[in-house]
Amino acid sequence: AQAVPEALLPVGAGDGAVSSLLLRQDKQLEVLERLDFVVRNVVELRKEVEELRNSLQHLAVEIVGDVRTHLEETQRMTRRRKFPFCRDRSDSTGSSSIYFTASPGNANTDDGESEGGYTTANAESDYDRESERESEEGEDDVSCDTVRTVRRDSLDLGPEDESALLLDSSLEEGLGQLLEQADRLHSGDEQDKREGFQLLLNNKLAYAGQQEFLWRLARAHSDMWELTEDADERRSYASRGKEELELALQKWDQSAECHQWFAILCGQVSEYESIPKRIQAGYVFKEHIDKAIALKPQDPQLYYLLGRWCYQVAHLGWLEKRTVSALFEVPPTATVQDALQNFLRVEELSPGFSKAGRVYIAKCYRDLGNTSAAVLWMDLASELPGNTKEDAESERELEEMRS
Repeated sequence: AQAVPEALLPVGAGDGAVSSLLLRQDKQLEVLERLDFVVRNVVELRKEVEELRNSLQHLAVEIVGDVRTHLEETQRMTRRRKFPFCRDRSDSTGSSSIYFTASPGNANTDDGESEGGYTTANAESDYDRESERESEEGEDDVSCDTVRTVRRDSLDLGPEDESALLLDSSLEEGLGQLLEQADRLHSGDEQDKREGFQLLLNNKLAYAGQQEFLWRLARAHSDMWELTEDADERRSYASRGKEELELALQKWDQSAECHQWFAILCGQVSEYESIPKRIQAGYVFKEHIDKAIALKPQDPQLYYLLGRWCYQVAHLGWLEKRTVSALFEVPPTATVQDALQNFLRVEELSPGFSKAGRVYIAKCYRDLGNTSAAVLWMDLASELPGNTKEDAESERELEEMRS
């Protein structure tokens, strides 16, 4: 009552008027608190809208740049001549460099373009005319992208030439040994993976036209992405590996491994991109993983990757969902149940495939409210050793879940 000036009280008002006025002040404080809450929410909403607006503007600039780059590249390719394999140029002595670039088409054209989407650097050379005559006469039934054909034709050797056959046999044997060694190093520790990456780089000139070699080279780039801490270096490794497979998929669209590692590298490239870029990469990832599964339906690794994708989509944040709705007519949809089914499929194909996979199963059951199943899979995950960096991260998640 002492806080209320007497001049504000009506004449003849007693203690009841003071209590009534104090009551109105309490209601006023309550209203002010509610207004303050509304204002804070409006400010937060305004920040989110501003971030979304900036993302959309950034996306528009990127789209314009991509279109301009594509047009320039298309115009440049029409003026360049390409070929599908490594050979010595007619105007060079002893050069063994690979002079080729990708072509957007897959069909043969009048410019001498091959089925793999490449054209020769000197399409009107005597070499090409001789190759065409041999193909017409049925004397050469070997694919034009092999080293054997290049060496045999360039040296003008006959099909029965013993030295050419020995050369081809040694190259095939060397490739088999190289791939076996690359797989072994890929399964090793950090030093082994670095050694495997360098090994494949050193042999790229000899085997760049081989499907099994190229996807392993892309896989080695992915390994280096995981081993490197610097953001620019990681982006560089992932981008170069993705470029290798972009060329490979033009020729070998039926390779499950090419689709698998292209999807993985797309995800790695997009890690430091804007939200729209990451969402767009998610579409590409899903598309190529689906293709890989169709080509190799018994590979547990593919179902694990698809489960990861489903789990991430099911847990998109508010801003990401709004961005997806604004940019895409058909947003990606997946539930925790979808993710769970893929992770369980991994266990069905290969029990104990990875610690990370079992931790994800436990997380899915936790999210679905099945505590007993979550605890069971947490215990099963604890039984497996942590062999990879991802397994080590899963072990920390497991400890957090238990706590």
